[in-house]
Amino acid sequence: MRESQDALLNAVSAAVLAVTRHLSPREVLQVIVRSARELLDARYAALGVPDDDGSFAEFVADGITPEQWEAIGPTPRQHGLLGAMLREGTPVRLGDVRRDPRFDGWPKAHPVLKDFLGVPIQDGDQVLGIIFLANKACGPFTTDDQDVLTLFAAHAAIALTNARLYERGRELTVIEERQRMARELHDAVTQKLFSLRLTAQAARALLVTDPERAARELDTVQRMAGEALAELREVIVELRPAELDSHGLVETLRKNVGLLDRLHSATVTFEGHFEGELPAETEVAVLRVAQEAQHNALRHSGCASLRVRLRRDRADLVLEVVDDGDGFDGEPTRGLGLESMRDRAAGVGGRLDVISRPGAGTTVRMVVPT
Repeated sequence: MRESQDALLNAVSAAVLAVTRHLSPREVLQVIVRSARELLDARYAALGVPDDDGSFAEFVADGITPEQWEAIGPTPRQHGLLGAMLREGTPVRLGDVRRDPRFDGWPKAHPVLKDFLGVPIQDGDQVLGIIFLANKACGPFTTDDQDVLTLFAAHAAIALTNARLYERGRELTVIEERQRMARELHDAVTQKLFSLRLTAQAARALLVTDPERAARELDTVQRMAGEALAELREVIVELRPAELDSHGLVETLRKNVGLLDRLHSATVTFEGHFEGELPAETEVAVLRVAQEAQHNALRHSGCASLRVRLRRDRADLVLEVVDDGDGFDGEPTRGLGLESMRDRAAGVGGRLDVISRPGAGTTVRMVVPT
C-alpha cells in the first residue's frame, strides 16, 4: 500500500512539475499521459484535445511506437466512443470496449484494445478533451483507477487552460509588435523610398542639360535603393511567426503538417526530433522552406503521400520534404519558388537540393550547419 501511495505521489509530482515548467503544451500532455499509463499499469494511453473541424487539435499517445503510429494513419475523428465522451463529459469504464454500442472500430494497424478507462478533461462545465487508458496488465480497471485518472485529467486541464491564456497573451503581443513594425516601415523604408523617387525625378530632369550631374544622382538612387532594401529585409526578418515562439520549430512543423493532412486528399505525415537551440532566423527559414515545398508538392505533383522529416545529421540540421508524385526531369519551373527557397537556405548558411525523376517523386532537402 505504501509503495502504491509513493508511486502516486511521484507521478502526480511529475505532472505538476510538467505543468509549471516551461515545456510546450504538447510536452506537458505527453508527461501526463505517460505518467498515468505507467502508474495504472496500462498498455496504452492517449489524450485528445478536439478542434472545431471534427478532428483533434492535439492527440498524444503512449505505449505506441513511432512506426506503429505512422502505420495507424491520420489522427482519429470525433466519432464513436471518443465523440460520445466529448459530448457527454462523463467517465467511461468498460471491461471490453468492443462490446460497447458506441464502438465503431479502428484502423487496420491499430492495436486491439479491450478493457478501457476514459475521463473527460474539464474546465468547469467545458470539456477541453479526454484522457483514456486501455489494456490494464492485471485488469479490469477499478473505481480507484478512475479516481487517479481523474486527478491526472485535472492537471491536464490546468496545462491546457494555461496554454490558452498564454496564447491569448501572445496574440496581443504579436498585434502590438506588428503595429510597431508598421510604424518602423513608415518611418524608415517609406520615407527613404519617397526620397529615392524625388532623386530619380531630379536625375531625369538633368539628363539633357547636365548628364554628369544626372549620373551622380543615379548613383545616389542606386545607393538609396540598396539601403531601403536592406532595411526592409531587417523588418521582415523580425516578423517571426508567433507559433515558433509558443511551440518551437518541431511542433510548429507538426501542427502545419497535421492541418495539411486534414485539408488534402494526400496523406501528409511528419517525423522529427531536434534538441538544442537554433538561431531565430534559421527556424524561420526552415519553416518557410518546408511550407513552400509542401505547397508545391500538394498543388503540382499529384502525389498520394507527402512526408516531412526534420533531423540532425552530425553537425547539420536536415529538412526533407518527400513526395511520391509525378516528378520531373531537369530544373522545375521558376513558378515553383525554387529560387526563393534556395535564397532562404543560403541566407542562413545552408544549401537546398532538389532531387527528382519523372514518375519517381521529388525530394526537397535543406541542409543547415548548426
